[in-house]
Amino acid sequence: MSDSPIIPCPRCSSLNRIPAARLSEAPRCGHCKAEVLPGAPFDLSQGNFAAQLKGDLPLLVDVWASWCGPCRSFAPTFAQAASELRTRCRLGKLDSEANPQLSTQLGIRSIPSLILFRDGKEVARQSGALPLPQLLAWLNTQGV
Repeated sequence: MSDSPIIPCPRCSSLNRIPAARLSEAPRCGHCKAEVLPGAPFDLSQGNFAAQLKGDLPLLVDVWASWCGPCRSFAPTFAQAASELRTRCRLGKLDSEANPQLSTQLGIRSIPSLILFRDGKEVARQSGALPLPQLLAWLNTQGV
């Protein structure tokens, strides 16, 4: 990662250059003033997905649906991972029912599905809900 990584705002998708030494200081977006690294998963959609792929921090996407029991039970684990990985990886949630075209484009065949993107490209994929230690271990093997 560079000394000043570029990170898209989870609210407005504006790109923000933030000094690496200040990533843990809750930096705010220069455009909308929202927290750039909120420490919680943010919502992804057809409209903001491409913009959220930009930037220097990896993006982990949880593809889920409201009717899916394993998806609902995995949500607190994913939220805890977002808090723990705050300065190393951004975590976004994609509702597959609200965004069927994007889900199809991503080749989603089962949910929950986790997709890790780095530099705008998919680098890893994992199906199924994972316990937090296993999720963190999987991300560690991916260099996160």
